Amino acid sequence: MTIRLSHGRTDSIEGVVEMMLDATRHDDQPLTADRLFAWHASLFPTGRSGMRTIRAGTWRDDHTGPMQVVSGRIGRERVHYEGPAAGRLAQEMQAFLEWFEGAGAHHDPVLKAGLAHLWFATMRPFDDGNGRMARAIADLALARSERSAQRFYSMSSQIRQERAAYYDILERTQRGTLDVTPWMEWFLACPSRAIDGAQTTLAAVLAKPRFWQTLGTAPVNERQRFMLNRLLEGFEGHLTTSKWATTATCSSDTALRDILELVERGILERNPGRGRSTSYSLAGIQ
Repeated sequence: MTIRLSHGRTDSIEGVVEMMLDATRHDDQPLTADRLFAWHASLFPTGRSGMRTIRAGTWRDDHTGPMQVVSGRIGRERVHYEGPAAGRLAQEMQAFLEWFEGAGAHHDPVLKAGLAHLWFATMRPFDDGNGRMARAIADLALARSERSAQRFYSMSSQIRQERAAYYDILERTQRGTLDVTPWMEWFLACPSRAIDGAQTTLAAVLAKPRFWQTLGTAPVNERQRFMLNRLLEGFEGHLTTSKWATTATCSSDTALRDILELVERGILERNPGRGRSTSYSLAGIQ
């Protein structure tokens, strides 16, 4: 089975959500082979991954060849990693699950999350979806470490955002010695970045109701309300009269009147620059 590195998997979004919710909301339940099979089946409910038929909900059997992670054009592929032979999987995965639920209990839970992720990603026990499942296992271990059903950051999402660095450190670790220190250093720094990202997102979410509360009952028309919300949500690039007109579907003259009215009321302010480069932003936010 040959797996190509992907930078935007979309297989069964519902299955991914179901798996992550089960991992983080039911962290008190043991991780078993049957639970892993259920996760995998939810990721590939049709038994297909793209155009390929795969064995869903069971260990891979390598009937089409060894498990390899490759990139590059067909005929000029680069093999990043080759997983253990399928005949070893049942025994190796049993050892993994026993460690995760028993022998590894003395490990720090965060360290355990990093080791579990690496171990599972190295075994690659399924035809596809191993990366997503490894991230779910890490989030399960982290949920156990926090002893809380509520979490405001996702390790899985953070790894996806940093997937280029993730693939690099994972490959270097798998192709190197048994020293996992560089991997653990990278992995352990991820929660901090994930929490920072969650705080940024939360601040943006809270900024919107605060803005409208501060504005009070001051009248704005529908175009202005729409465009102000776009700015609060993170408008791409600089807001100019022409972008206002295009986004709000109005004439340039109407857009300019809308903008100047908000500038006069201190809601918008003009950024440095004149002429066609004149742009605007929310007052106090450049």
